[in-house]
Amino acid sequence: MTWTELVMGSAAMRGEQPAVSDVRTGGMLSYAAFARRVTHAAAGLRRYGLRYRDRVLVDLPLGAALPVAVHAVAWAGGVAVLGSSGEARMMITHRGRDTSAAEVQHVFAVESAAGAVPFADLLGEATVEFGPLAGPALTLDGHRIFDHDELAGDLRKLVARLVVGKDDVVLAAVGDVFKGLRLLDAALMSGAHVVIAHEPTLIGCRVLAHEHGATIAVAPYELARRLVGTPALRVVDERAVVSSLVG
Repeated sequence: MTWTELVMGSAAMRGEQPAVSDVRTGGMLSYAAFARRVTHAAAGLRRYGLRYRDRVLVDLPLGAALPVAVHAVAWAGGVAVLGSSGEARMMITHRGRDTSAAEVQHVFAVESAAGAVPFADLLGEATVEFGPLAGPALTLDGHRIFDHDELAGDLRKLVARLVVGKDDVVLAAVGDVFKGLRLLDAALMSGAHVVIAHEPTLIGCRVLAHEHGATIAVAPYELARRLVGTPALRVVDERAVVSSLVG
């Protein structure tokens, strides 16, 4: 299975069960909605001219829209570039982000933004049933490119290390978008529910853990150290999430 197939693999079984809860927006994305948006947005990207190996800048904060955008690009055959600058065919951004450093043909915005096409416009009736079997899929800096096989293999190892299951509620208090994406990938592959903390603090994380019944928290070292001892919460240093890819 490819990287995106692994991440979407739990959708059929989990259906309308929550996949991602975004504290910043108050929104909740179900497993069925996640898979539906990925496959339909992939078709929308192709409709706007995305071709195999084309690069798409993805400049989004950690939230429910991030895995949808990244995996839609990968499922359409493109390469998701986590960042806001560089040469690419398209860009997917948040409301009000500066696009002046990007050399792109189309800009799609998750929230309303002047001069950008709403990301929702990509979600038409058409769908991409089968994504690419292999090939490039993701890059952080535009230079080192991770392919589907590398990302899928690492994801399997990550899930085994984190020991995440379908009954887990994962509190994501990570410090950057790439760590957040890898954590989301692992949790979604496992059928877990991810709660994304916004500007996480010790008190805020403890409140969220209590409200959502979190069983696992992934956070930067200092915050993770202070969360240790929270009842019923297993705490993981965020460095464990990406160490095998960026070490």
